[in-house]
Amino acid sequence: MDRFDEISAFTAVADARSFTQGAKRLGVSSAQVSKLVARLENRLGARLLNRTTRDVSLTDTGRAYLERARQLLEDFESLETSVRDQTGPKGLLRISAPVSFGASQLTPALLDFAQAYPDVALDVASTDRMVNLVEEGVDVAVRIGALTDSSLVARKLAAVRLVTCAAPDYLARAGTPQALEDLAAHEAVLDTNARDPTVWRFRAGGEQHDVRVHGRLSFSGAEGCVAAARLGFGIIRTPAFAAAEDLRAGRLVPVLCNFEPEVIHVHAVYPHARHLAAKVRVFVDFLAKRYAGEPEWHQGWGSRHPPSPEIAREMA
Repeated sequence: MDRFDEISAFTAVADARSFTQGAKRLGVSSAQVSKLVARLENRLGARLLNRTTRDVSLTDTGRAYLERARQLLEDFESLETSVRDQTGPKGLLRISAPVSFGASQLTPALLDFAQAYPDVALDVASTDRMVNLVEEGVDVAVRIGALTDSSLVARKLAAVRLVTCAAPDYLARAGTPQALEDLAAHEAVLDTNARDPTVWRFRAGGEQHDVRVHGRLSFSGAEGCVAAARLGFGIIRTPAFAAAEDLRAGRLVPVLCNFEPEVIHVHAVYPHARHLAAKVRVFVDFLAKRYAGEPEWHQGWGSRHPPSPEIAREMA
């Protein structure tokens, strides 16, 4: 098992490009990881890593060795997983989820999953940071919007409208925008999680339209924006799940529905593996079934305020 520990330590350091982060991933000390990698290099009689004060990089020999080492570790993990899974899904499932979606939509689903699978323990981290699943030991992440990491397996779960809306009192006071250029005269509440909070992208007739908005209130998350809009501070643009209850109750009213941007999607993503752990497989299947059909966050208000036909086709 000493050799296995050495290979595991080397692979963790190589993936993280850091002895400190590699040790954190394995749950051991940096000194222990350094000792294991040095022992591996001494036994092989070859340098696998170049070390500097700022970085760790692979040598040519290390790069070739890493490819085979990953295969060996994956085969070993698959072997153990296949035996464990014979008795059904069990063990610790580490999940990453965005803050707003996690609070409003995912938590009830997670509690139902925990009741259905009592042998699976859940460790859920809510963050809007793009988590590196492999480096941080996360089994599966729920992500919303465009996916950028092609090394992950992604399963589409549901569509989400991006809704522009405001409180009835605000609209009665400031007027209801009928065209995109009308937004220039309105106060916006800005979500700083967006790449550029002051530019809202709309679509009409197959063309994109970027509109610059302004406002004195900014929040790093949908919850603050929705709360401010509910009190009449201005117009917001937010994912439907964040405002669904207020839209159903009439506390917020959609505007510019014919100019909505393209829909975004909720995905479950997880690292590639030749043998997917049962706990991950059943969790992803559970979410896919949970969100099948028209999402709950579009119900009760969406039919009263339908999107443009082109957006409706994307949601189908």
